[in-house]
Amino acid sequence: MDRFSFLNAAHTAYFAELYDQYLVSPDSVEPSWRAFFQGYDFGAEESGLNGEVNSVVIPENVQKEFQVVKLIDGYRTRGHLFTKTNPVRERRKYAPTLALENFGLSQSDLNESFDAGSILGLGRTTLAEIIKHLEAIYCDAIGIEYMYIRKPEEIKWIQDWLNVNDNHPAYSADEKKHILKKLNQAVSFETFLHSKYVGQKRFSVEGNESLIPGLDTLMEKASRMGVKQFVMGMAHRGRLNVLANIFGKNAEDIFSEFDSKEYDEDELFDGDVKYHMGWTSFREADSGAKVRMDLAPNPSHLETVNAVVEGITRAKLDNHLNGDEKAILPILVHGDAAIAGQGVVYEVIQMAQLDGYKVGGTIHVVVNNQVGFTTNYLDARSSTYCTDIGKVTLSPVLHVNADDVEAVCHAFTFALEFRMKFGRDVFIDLLGYRKYGHNEGDEPKFTQPKLYKAIAKHPNPRDIYADKLKAAGVIEEGHVKQIEKEYKADLEVGLEASRKHDKTVITEIMADDWDGYEIGKLDDILAEVDTTYDVKKLDKIAKGITQLPDGKKFIRKIERIIADRYARYFDKEYKLYNQLDWAMGELLAYGSLMEEGFDVRITGQDVERGTFSHRHAIVKTEDDVEEINLHNTLGLDGYFHIYNSLLSEYGVVGFDYGYAMASPKTLTIWEAQFGDFSNGAQIMLDQYISAAEDKWKTQNGLVMLLPHGYEFQGSEHSSARMERYLQLCSNHNMIVADCTTPANFFHLLRRQMKWNFRKPLIVFTPKRLLRLPEAVSTIDELAKGKFQEVIDDASVDKKKVTSLVFCTGKIYYELVEKRTELGREDIAFVRVEQLFPLPQKQLDDIIASYPNATDYVWAQEEPKNMGAWGYILMNFESVKLRLASRKAYSAPAAGSSTRSKARHQRVIESVFNAPKK
Repeated sequence: MDRFSFLNAAHTAYFAELYDQYLVSPDSVEPSWRAFFQGYDFGAEESGLNGEVNSVVIPENVQKEFQVVKLIDGYRTRGHLFTKTNPVRERRKYAPTLALENFGLSQSDLNESFDAGSILGLGRTTLAEIIKHLEAIYCDAIGIEYMYIRKPEEIKWIQDWLNVNDNHPAYSADEKKHILKKLNQAVSFETFLHSKYVGQKRFSVEGNESLIPGLDTLMEKASRMGVKQFVMGMAHRGRLNVLANIFGKNAEDIFSEFDSKEYDEDELFDGDVKYHMGWTSFREADSGAKVRMDLAPNPSHLETVNAVVEGITRAKLDNHLNGDEKAILPILVHGDAAIAGQGVVYEVIQMAQLDGYKVGGTIHVVVNNQVGFTTNYLDARSSTYCTDIGKVTLSPVLHVNADDVEAVCHAFTFALEFRMKFGRDVFIDLLGYRKYGHNEGDEPKFTQPKLYKAIAKHPNPRDIYADKLKAAGVIEEGHVKQIEKEYKADLEVGLEASRKHDKTVITEIMADDWDGYEIGKLDDILAEVDTTYDVKKLDKIAKGITQLPDGKKFIRKIERIIADRYARYFDKEYKLYNQLDWAMGELLAYGSLMEEGFDVRITGQDVERGTFSHRHAIVKTEDDVEEINLHNTLGLDGYFHIYNSLLSEYGVVGFDYGYAMASPKTLTIWEAQFGDFSNGAQIMLDQYISAAEDKWKTQNGLVMLLPHGYEFQGSEHSSARMERYLQLCSNHNMIVADCTTPANFFHLLRRQMKWNFRKPLIVFTPKRLLRLPEAVSTIDELAKGKFQEVIDDASVDKKKVTSLVFCTGKIYYELVEKRTELGREDIAFVRVEQLFPLPQKQLDDIIASYPNATDYVWAQEEPKNMGAWGYILMNFESVKLRLASRKAYSAPAAGSSTRSKARHQRVIESVFNAPKK
């Protein structure tokens, strides 16, 4: 008996659902049915839907059920291409369309009933009714992309959600009035600013005002679902409106910023333009729930804040919310040109499901103006949609007409419920327009004359919605004028109050965990800090991290490395006893801080073992690859988080900067695989790390470890571009160090957390010195020492010295080796371990201690136009220095190791060849 001999009208509903299941997830269908459906699809393609598969004649009613299911699948897959989502211009045309003929159906089938309607929850119904519902679900004001998702349970959830009310909301009259109220606030806020601050930049949200009721819906519903904190990032467009009408920032404060008044604490704070500033508020939702809302500060590099927001969110999860991802919601508001064009978006999206970076899903909202500055969308991307990046993580994407505010609120509700259910990202493409130019003083008709002719005639979303509610009898004539009058009266009060004050009030953000921390000044950085550590406690930590757990099999090399660490610390008979190498100094620093209650977080490419195989903070068993973090087996108060990162610099540095911003009690470290890899994060360095405290009064203790040193391996990876960091240094904005001993590195890391302020710390870390026999420290130097900004030469008779050489980094050991070879007693080497802030008084005291010195040298392995020389030349004025370096080059080093070694040797020799008087 063939598979269809028993089919009749009673079975076709089951059949249609089974075929629908096959289209969504072939592997979920029983194998023989799957084979049949595969044969049917192949046969249909080859024969043009002739109804024959493997010589089995399919009954006509069943064949048509196939075709109707295919039609439903077509709407699900491609319906978003045929929506009414563009409020101001016609959509591009796509083919093939969803016409019946493209699915083997015809107009004559419209009145015929099909069991395939059960897939939509309709039961057996006519094809005309099925199409009516499909058009409403997939081709009205909301278009949705989701059929590429590979998890059947997610697809079923989405389809069930969309089938309710045909993907249309059913709001009560009160809910509709509330939506209108928020929409009125959005519109009235912009028109008020437009009239009071003519020509001033505000980057209005006009044309996308429905963003405000959308965000309001999201936050109100999220608070009822248990979300306690929101962390949001967005660029300029609509930012002031969001601050006023979502975050509740006082209108007086906003107007004060428009009036460009001086800041109260101008000595420590230069400030930033009003549409870059961050904000923290505590809002009571309509449900009575108390929620915290953070808006991260954002520079003009539009998508940079994405990574920062994700890092802030992860820090809050780790430190305050016990990892409860449903208690916090990150929201990123993008521009259409920016999300399509900026590479950091891709980097951040690739973090979404990674252990070291996941936050339980982010809601992405694109304020789609259909233009980037003056560039048309056709010139701004190759992809169909600006949101196609969302498909990287198989996230659902909704395209919504910004003029249909109920559809917008409905889309935000979908995004929230999907994220809370599945812990994954969702994208909302809010398709509107930009009423004025890029800023309110720009002329958009220069580049989009046709578009802006249409926009000039187009009513705003509030008026569109008000007319709809009046027609439905929800509101009366005059309702909008009344609520507009009341809202603008409140704004007038704020405006009048702002003009009575001479100063702008500074509002700090991200304030949790920051009690007791102050802005550190120059004197604070240069003051001595007690970083000693009880040796008995150090012994305990050392014992824990130098022994592998019993009963587990590790590769032999790991066993030898850990055994060597143990012997260096504990075995007095060992030839290298009490000669702690770089890895030991570093790992003991982490343990000591953890014992004192600090957490440690390290990320970067290959950080678990270290690029140069020195760290081995994570050891793996040989057979089952179990990962063991020895620090976390010690029962210390702090926790050691260490993660190998994705191959990203910009995104990862941004993430960890955000983490450090929200977690001052965590030693947060990003390590570059090689120092010059930080080039990829240059925007983070310029806009956040070096300038955030001055612009936004936000402290940050991020540590960047940048392997640096000339090992004759070519141009790449020799230089961490020290000159760039030093060029960014000013007054008290960050610390730049280049340590030469494990002990000094130990105390530098401890000092970073002992301060009652936080500053970014840039450390040029070694490669060769990781295993150099001379670059070791004793247990006492760790336990009883301190961080030395400058290390004087203790091996010379100062009265014999005529040449005093200042240097930093590994060149010191090479100079000492050369001095020993030459038997010279007239030359001394002073190591500048902290380059910024320059310890000027210590340097002056050292200079004064060499009574017979007449030749003063700055020695560096980098070319003259690189390294620290330019900075030293500008800032070290105590004596006149001569330079010993390579001459100026465009590349950091030669590709030939022979040539590079020769150049380096000439530098060494020039140090010892003082010019004759």
